[in-house]
Amino acid sequence: MDPMEAIKATFFQECDELLGDLEAGLLTLETGDGDSETVNAVFRAVHSVKGGAGAFGLEPLVRFAHVFETTMDMVRSGALAPDPDVIKVLLRAADHLADHVSVAKGNDTPLSGEEGLVAELEALSSGGGVAAAAPAPAPAGPVVMDEPDFGFSPMMISLDDGPADAPVGVPDWRVCFTPKDVMYRNANDALPLMRELSRLGPVVVECDIDQVPHLDALDPLGAYLTWTIILTAPDVARERILDVFEFVDGDCLFSVEPVEAAPSEVSFVMPDLEPLIPTAPDEPEPVAAAAPAPVAAPAAAAAAATAAAADAPAAEGRTSEAAAPTIRVDLDRVDRLIDLVGELVINQAMLAQRVMESGVARSSNIALGLDDLEQLTREIQDSVMAIRAQPVKSVFQRMPRLAREVAAMTGKRVRLVTEGEGTEVDKTVIERLAEPLTHMLRNSIDHGLETPEERRAVGKPEEGVVKLAAMHRSGRIVIEISDDGKGINRERVRDIAIKRGLIEADASLSDEEIDNLIFAPGFSTAATISDVSGRGVGMDVVKRSIQALGGRITIVSKPGVGSTFTLSLPLTLAVLDGMVVTVGEQTLVVPITAIVETLQPKPGDIQALGPEGFVLSVRGVYVPMIDVAEAMGWTDSASTGTGVTLLVESGVGGLAALTVDAIQGQRQVVIKSLELNYQQVDGIAAATILGDGRVALILDVDAIISLRKRAAPQPSPQLAIAS
Repeated sequence: MDPMEAIKATFFQECDELLGDLEAGLLTLETGDGDSETVNAVFRAVHSVKGGAGAFGLEPLVRFAHVFETTMDMVRSGALAPDPDVIKVLLRAADHLADHVSVAKGNDTPLSGEEGLVAELEALSSGGGVAAAAPAPAPAGPVVMDEPDFGFSPMMISLDDGPADAPVGVPDWRVCFTPKDVMYRNANDALPLMRELSRLGPVVVECDIDQVPHLDALDPLGAYLTWTIILTAPDVARERILDVFEFVDGDCLFSVEPVEAAPSEVSFVMPDLEPLIPTAPDEPEPVAAAAPAPVAAPAAAAAAATAAAADAPAAEGRTSEAAAPTIRVDLDRVDRLIDLVGELVINQAMLAQRVMESGVARSSNIALGLDDLEQLTREIQDSVMAIRAQPVKSVFQRMPRLAREVAAMTGKRVRLVTEGEGTEVDKTVIERLAEPLTHMLRNSIDHGLETPEERRAVGKPEEGVVKLAAMHRSGRIVIEISDDGKGINRERVRDIAIKRGLIEADASLSDEEIDNLIFAPGFSTAATISDVSGRGVGMDVVKRSIQALGGRITIVSKPGVGSTFTLSLPLTLAVLDGMVVTVGEQTLVVPITAIVETLQPKPGDIQALGPEGFVLSVRGVYVPMIDVAEAMGWTDSASTGTGVTLLVESGVGGLAALTVDAIQGQRQVVIKSLELNYQQVDGIAAATILGDGRVALILDVDAIISLRKRAAPQPSPQLAIAS
C-alpha cells in the first residue's frame, strides 16, 4: 500500500472516533449537563478533522469544517449560548461533517443542503453574542507568500481578529509561550492562542527561532519556537489571560508577568528565515540580517517559561498520563492471534492429558515444566483478550441521538440515562450489540412510554425515562433497558397471539410466558404501521442476535410501572475457565464464574418439595435442587443428591444447586459456537474440545434454571415456538 494511503486510512479511523466524540459532546450540551471541557472537546473534534483533512487536500471537507469550527469557537468563547435551537443546528452540522468524511473515503454519500446549513452556521457566528466577531470566510485554498529561492514557503500569519482601532496604551502583561511537541501532535497551534490574546487588547509578538536547527536536522514533529507577547490590556486580570491557555494546559510552557515598558508599535515581527538554509561545506556560514529590537530577550522568555513549568508539576503529570502511546492494528491480525492462542490452549491441554496418562510423577521435571507452560499460556491468553476488550461506550454513545430522533417522531418527551459505559467486553460482542440495542430502545420509547398527555393523566411526569445500563455479573455482561412507562398489556398480547395462531384460545399461560410472546416472528402490538414500528420485525431479530452471541434475553414488566429487558451475554467468545463434570454418559463444562462452591450434601440436608422437587439446606438457607441430567432430558426422574452438588448463582433465579455425577477437574477451554456448527440446544451455551480430543458441551447455567422454573406447567408446542 502507498504510505500516504496508509496514513489516510489512519486519519479516517481517527475521524470515526472524533465524530463519535463530537456527537456525544453535543448531546451532552443539549441536556444541560455539559461544561467548558465538553465544549472544548467538541471544538477539538472539529478542529482535528479539519486539520487532518487539510493535510490530504480534502478542500470541501476543510471548507465546511472551517465554518463549523468558527461557530464552535463562538460557543467556546461564550459569545454564543448553546441553547436547544443552537444545538439542533450543530447536530445537523455534525451529520453533514460525517457525510463529508464518508465522501472523502470514496462512498457515494449524498451531500445536500450544505448552502443552507452554512448560512445558518454563519448567522449563528455573526449574531450569537454582544461581542460576536464576523466569521472568517472559508478558505478557498492554502495562502502562501512568494516562494524564496531555497524552496521554503513560510505561512502568512495574521492577527486581524483583534480590535483594529484599539489605542496603544501602556502594556500590562508579558506572555512567554513555548509549545511542546505534544501540542502539535494534538492538532493545536500557536496562532489561535495569539488571536485569542489579541481580542483582549493590542499585542506585540516576537518569535525566538534560536533553537531551530538546520533543515537537514529538522524534526517535522518537533517544537523549536518560543513566543513572547506583550499585551496592552489595563482592565484584564491575569486569570483571564491564563484562561486562554487552558485549552493547551500541560502541552506547553508559559508564563504571564506584568511589565511596564511600552512598545513602539503594534505589529508582528516575522522571524528571519535565513538561518534555516543549510550551508554547503565549502561556503562560509551566512550572516543573518539584523532583526528589530526584541520586546523581551529570548533567554528571558525561555527562563520565564521554564519557571512557569516548574510551578505546574500536576498539570505536567496529567498530560503525561493522558498521552500514553498507542498503536493501531488491523482487527484481522488480532483475530488471527486470538485463534492461535486458542489452539495453543487446546494443545497445552492435550499435552498435559497425555503426560498424565503416561504415568509421569507430578514432581518430575516434565510435569513441573508443563505447569509452567500452563501458567504462561494463561498469561498469554489473558493479555490477548485484554487487547480485544473495549468499553461499551462505543455502542452507548450512539443511543442518545437515536432516543432524541424517535422521541421527536412519536411526539414524546424522553430522557435517556446511561450507566456503566466503562464496562468492558470483547470487541466481537460489542460490534454485534448495536442492532439489538437499537431495536429495543426504539420499542421502549414507542411501545413502552406513554404520551405526555397520558402520563399527566396518571400522575406521572410528562418526561419519560429510559435507562440503559451495563454491568458485570457472574462472569457475564448484563445490559438492562428499562423504562417507566405503561408496561406490557398482557391481555392485548394474548389476543394478538390467539389471532395469529401462536397459542390456543384456552391455553393457560403465566405472565412470563405471555411476555415472551412478543419475541414471536411477525408479532407486533402497534395499531398502525409507522416509520418507527408496526411491521412485526424487531424483537424476534433481537432474540436471534442475542442467542447467536451465546446470550439470552428476559423480561420483567409491571403494568403502569414499566418494563425491564435484560440481556445476558458472555464477556468473550474465545475462552473461559470451566469445571469439567460428568452427567450420565456426557461430559459437560460449567463456567467457573457461575459456581459459588462444590459440596456433597448429607441426606438430612435434602428436603422434598412437592411430588418430584427437592431443596437443599445450605447454612440455614433452602435453595432449589436441579438434576442436570433430568433438566437436559437424559433421565426421567430427578436425583436425590447421590452425586456431587454445585452451588451456582444465576442472574435470573438467584442461588441453585446443580446435581452432577462427578467432577473431573478445572480446565481452561476454548469456546466453539454450537449454533454455527450444529444447531441451538436449550440449556447449552457452546461447545469445546477437551485435552483428549473429545467434544464437551458448555452448560448455560441461567438457561438450565429457567428451564427448571418452566418445567411445572409444560408449554404447548405452539408456545414453544414463541418462547
